[in-house]
Parts: sequence; structure tokens; C-alpha cells
Amino acid sequence: MLKSGSEIEDQVIAILVLEQFQNKISDQILLSSGETTLLLDGVPDSPSLTLKITDDEEMTELNQRYRGINRTTDVLAFGADFTDPDLESRYLGDVIISFPQAEKQALERGHAVEEELQLLVVHGVLHLLGYDHDTQSGKEAMWEIQSQVLTELGLSIKVEET
Repeated sequence: MLKSGSEIEDQVIAILVLEQFQNKISDQILLSSGETTLLLDGVPDSPSLTLKITDDEEMTELNQRYRGINRTTDVLAFGADFTDPDLESRYLGDVIISFPQAEKQALERGHAVEEELQLLVVHGVLHLLGYDHDTQSGKEAMWEIQSQVLTELGLSIKVEET
């Protein structure tokens, strides 16, 4: 498992990538997606979080354990929101992304897998920040900020459901 990260003004984003996907992913793309999301949402402090890229097997296990759904999914966000004593900063939580699902969705939507991964990072980080799409008003708010972040990243992905 590869571990890398970024520190910008005390903000730490750790990246964990399963070995079989390490050569298929640019850490910088993942980092910039997370950083841009935090910046555009106007997060007042400098929080830390973890982004993990994994396979469908682990995603199915996590989805079953925490949501009671026995199948894979594209992205899961596990909010924590506590002060990390080692980093002395607010830890937002973990965003877990299935690389196989990102590949599949990128193909279906007609764009590169890197763009799909960026979308999924943005979406997951927004969940950590408290956004949700379980109501129409919540969905509208989440999709608006998600669209702003994607535009800032230079992407023109239009997504109805993530």
C-alpha cells in the first residue's frame, strides 16, 4: 500500500492506494481535488483527512458492514471530526473509493478515469463536510458546490447521481 500526502498550511491529506492501482493514479490529482474542495467550501480551519483507493472486494465489505448493503459502491465517506493529537488538527475522516467502479463509471460517462476519481474525491470530501443528497434541498446544495469545485479543477462533468 502506497502512502503519501500533502501538507498545505497545516492541512494534511493522506493518500492510500492499493498496490495494483498505484501505477494508474496520480496522487497529485487526488490531492488537488481534496484541497480544492476544502478551499472552495471555505473550511475555517486546516483539517486533515484520508483518501483511500481500493478494490470492489473491500468496498463490498465496508458497504455491508456499515450500510447493510451487500454490493460494491463507488465512494464511501466515514466522518470522524475529532482533533488528531499527532497532527494537532481537526481530522474530518476517510473517503474510500473503488477504482474498478471509477473505471466503469468513467467509461459509461465518456471521460477519463482520472476525471471520475476527481469527482468521487470531491463528492466524498463534501460528505465529510456535512453535505448530503438525501433531500432535494440537500442535493441541490451539494450538487452546486460539487459543480463549482469541478469547474475550478477544469472539469466539465455533469452528474445526476453520485
